[in-house]
Amino acid sequence: MSGQQGETAEQGIGEFTLAGSLGTARTAEVRVPRPDEEWDLPFGFARVYYGEGNNAIRNPVLMADGFNLGKSDLDALYKGLDGDFAFLTELRRRGRDVILLGYDNRGASILDNAQAATAAILRTISGQEGDAPLTVGGFSMGGIVTRYALARMESEAIDHRTALYFSYDSPHRGAVIPVGLQAFAHFIPVANNFARQMNSSAARQMLWRHYDNESGAVRIDPEREKFLDALQDVGGWPMRPRRIAVANGRGDGRGLDVPPGQIALASTGKLVYPGTTFFTQAEGHEVVVAELKRLFPKGEKTIRTSGFPALDGAPGGSLDSYRILGDMLKKFGATVDLRHPDVCFVPSVSAVAVRDLDQPSDLYASIDRMSPEESELDEFLCSSETTEHTAITQELCTWLLDRLPN
Repeated sequence: MSGQQGETAEQGIGEFTLAGSLGTARTAEVRVPRPDEEWDLPFGFARVYYGEGNNAIRNPVLMADGFNLGKSDLDALYKGLDGDFAFLTELRRRGRDVILLGYDNRGASILDNAQAATAAILRTISGQEGDAPLTVGGFSMGGIVTRYALARMESEAIDHRTALYFSYDSPHRGAVIPVGLQAFAHFIPVANNFARQMNSSAARQMLWRHYDNESGAVRIDPEREKFLDALQDVGGWPMRPRRIAVANGRGDGRGLDVPPGQIALASTGKLVYPGTTFFTQAEGHEVVVAELKRLFPKGEKTIRTSGFPALDGAPGGSLDSYRILGDMLKKFGATVDLRHPDVCFVPSVSAVAVRDLDQPSDLYASIDRMSPEESELDEFLCSSETTEHTAITQELCTWLLDRLPN
């Protein structure tokens, strides 16, 4: 590989994003039907699929898309929700009308995308035949978007007619992307999609801690503080609907087999970020989480954290963050040592709103042994096995289906 090829390779590494997959095994087999209605909304859009036997919206279930970069892909969302377990097919078989909500920009502020949710709820009500109550919720960030939208509607005395709110592995207390990975996004010497994703408003609002590329500080981002204040200003949660949630992580305190302070991923060859090494998060002061090295232009940076718990192996919905980066490094000619491809993304205690993430005793708490009153939700379910963030499983979806309002 020539010097010019090496420079091009190092510059091209960042053309990826991190996001959970709603379905992986059988999405290619899913046929996306023609929607019965399509809506343009402020900051977003929606598709409507009537339930079996319906020729209009009668029993609506409105579901919001999650976080990524750019515009929502509702074909991909439909396939993901009807792949590994045919969740949408089962909803429609039961006479439920499926409304999928997407955003013009999945990385935009949650407050902006909540306007799309509010408009979709009002459009649903105005076009509905009969007076069946609504079910409203979402996947990952979608659960936060709809939570805020419903709470704000109540604070403004707007009738949302929603009987059930649900979230699916949503980061109510914050999500986690390893700080070393966040820093690497900005270590890439050109503008790139990964850096755009990490610096997006939605990422800043949802991440438990954010790496600031200008100062190098690792902190609660000011955008998250403002969002949490805005959420509190509207009451924190919608109070009228029953509030339920599911977590892709376990509830018994057991997480991934990811020991702290170990190599997660390293570029071991002589080309493409040679010597760059990422370590799993460990407790302590000035803990090294990444050694970043590049050839073009030559540079090195050590990334440290202080006061963090061992986040990567915590119980929660997982994300194959290091596998995604490892595959990109290999694609551009690197030799890699990948030891821990998957790490925790949305801790279980966050997804079911029982504890914060700061203390190991909370992060690794056995939710199954807690009193249900410790949660801000009315009812929740943690997965019996650790599954990928927003993985659509029969266990979690059947539990949700059984709780739909009559």
